[in-house]
Amino acid sequence: MKLPDVAEALTSRFGAGVTGRVEFRGETTLLLQPEALRPVCEFCRDELGFNFLLDISSIDNFEHEPRYEVVYELYSLGNGLHLRLKTTATEDEPEVPTVCDFWPTANWHEREVWDMMGIRFARHPDLRRIIMWDGYPYHPLRKDFPLEGKFSDVPDVAFTEPAPLAGGPFVTAPVKGTTEVREPRARRAGDLPPEQAFIAEP
Repeated sequence: MKLPDVAEALTSRFGAGVTGRVEFRGETTLLLQPEALRPVCEFCRDELGFNFLLDISSIDNFEHEPRYEVVYELYSLGNGLHLRLKTTATEDEPEVPTVCDFWPTANWHEREVWDMMGIRFARHPDLRRIIMWDGYPYHPLRKDFPLEGKFSDVPDVAFTEPAPLAGGPFVTAPVKGTTEVREPRARRAGDLPPEQAFIAEP
């Protein structure tokens, strides 16, 4: 079985549950209705041989709805095929169903997406933070979370304060020119002409 056959089989079986298909550089992505996610994943595992969940990640389409996308990277060890599935979650209800019972590795992937992006996974057996500490009130990968961070105080646990960013190694410089000029790795000594050089505040 090849990827076009997989895509056709899923589209044929799940109909309107598959809302789109993207082919790019030899990779296939299927777009799914949230309610179709679990049936499609179960069928991929049991009938199409996708026995390995490589990763789950998320995208914040800030100021657009649906705001969030959740991305699943599936792999068939037997057939050597990679399939990407995407579904959506709204800003008002950022939740999709868990797939932990299909692939145990989803446990930590889903916890990371919850921790960093704030998307909940319904019926996850242990949905708690995996990077930030319990009680931390924000989700740092959301696009409305400032790069310098936010103040937080969890008594007897930890606290955070905004960090100054002037001249930091991962902050683009407020200079004239293209992204190539502003990109941090371009700002080595002597690389920029004087009128474009960024001087950090002391």
